Amino acid sequence: MDLAVDLHLHTNRSDGFYSPSDIVFKAKKVGLDIISITDHDNLAGIEEATEIGKQIGIEIIPGVEISTDLEDREVHLLGYFIDINNDELQKYLSFFRQERFNRASRIVKKLNNQGINISFDHVVSLANNSALGRPHIATALVESGYVSNFYEAFDRFIGNNCPAFERKIHVSPQSALKLISDAGGLSFIAHPGFIPERILMSLINYGLDGIEVLHPSHNPSQVKSYRGIVNEYCLLASGGSDFHGGKRDDENNFGKFKIPYSDFETMKKMLIKNTV
Repeated sequence: MDLAVDLHLHTNRSDGFYSPSDIVFKAKKVGLDIISITDHDNLAGIEEATEIGKQIGIEIIPGVEISTDLEDREVHLLGYFIDINNDELQKYLSFFRQERFNRASRIVKKLNNQGINISFDHVVSLANNSALGRPHIATALVESGYVSNFYEAFDRFIGNNCPAFERKIHVSPQSALKLISDAGGLSFIAHPGFIPERILMSLINYGLDGIEVLHPSHNPSQVKSYRGIVNEYCLLASGGSDFHGGKRDDENNFGKFKIPYSDFETMKKMLIKNTV
């Protein structure tokens, strides 16, 4: 059996453009068989996606992407096969969604103080009850005519070290790894090409289960290197398109970043081993 697997997709429950249902239908259209919804600090899209998946024959792996901090660098961890009803995980995600809200409010105030007249109510309406974040502020800046596109908003105003930048409150990687493990899941470093290798090695020492080997930002040399690290340290391998849609200009990535089904089978074997 050689099924098509993409384990990194976002919906409009965090900073994606499409609804969970839309993502599942798009997956069917491009020939994907197994997908994971990995919204930032949010599990709200998983039940909807799972229900549609059952109807049209797409397997949905419950996932989440959690922001952590190590050596003053933002490090994203992916959790797969998690119990979405786990109390501790739910408490953590609820806390950080509120922190996202507070951070967004501070960013908008900074922008207002610089003469940029966008309202926080407008930003909140763009989020539409999803996890509020900088992408919604970027969209407001575009719609209000202050920038011409999503990327300019980050480059000029809200990106790291820009005039309206506000740091996130992060959990430590060790705490996030424990949250994922206690929720019955497997932990992976997301897009490791964005971090120094020493940080990757620290995460492995902390008990990371695997590496996102395949990602749109990784060139063939990096893919080969991460595959080598997976083999050397007896880790799991994952990957996907990190698809958001909309103004991210990544529509062409959907369905093109598929991991070998054998990698997915190895994950499931590890889950079984962990429960024995």
